[in-house]
Amino acid sequence: MPNQKPRVRRVPVAMPEGATAEQPWYRTIRFSGFSLIMLAIVVLFVVVLAPSLRTLIQQQEQIAQKQHEVAAQKSDVAQKKKDVARWDDPAYIEAQARDRLLYVYPGEQSFLVMGDGESAGTGDTKPTTDSGTPVSATVQTPKVDWVQAMMSSVLQSGLSKETAQELVAPEVSGTGSTGK
Repeated sequence: MPNQKPRVRRVPVAMPEGATAEQPWYRTIRFSGFSLIMLAIVVLFVVVLAPSLRTLIQQQEQIAQKQHEVAAQKSDVAQKKKDVARWDDPAYIEAQARDRLLYVYPGEQSFLVMGDGESAGTGDTKPTTDSGTPVSATVQTPKVDWVQAMMSSVLQSGLSKETAQELVAPEVSGTGSTGK
């Protein structure tokens, strides 16, 4: 009977008090077949549902954005309806014609005051344009023929072998001086 397995007898052994087992915590975890199947089902559930959840969240964000846009457009439509309704009032139409078009009734005189309402004591400040250049008190005629300047610019840019960065726009400020 040489093919017989030797008998092994298992005997429980108690650890002495104060002695600890030197095994890491993960060695003490035991998995049964049921727990492995449940773990696989949970992982499969997460893998299958993760893209769907991401799509759901994106669609909820888009819905919220579209609802915000609709609310903004509704308020804009309400404001425009109010503006249209104001044009039904003859007094509003008259006020707009007087303000925007400078209309007056026959027999009335209209005065257009130019300037920023300077007082008599502050004549030191000169009016400036939006870009900051001072406004002249005299009417000036431009010393540059703008048609000639435009045609020369078009021809130069079309016939030149220079790149767009190398081409320089001509001086057309109307003063006739190049500042050199």
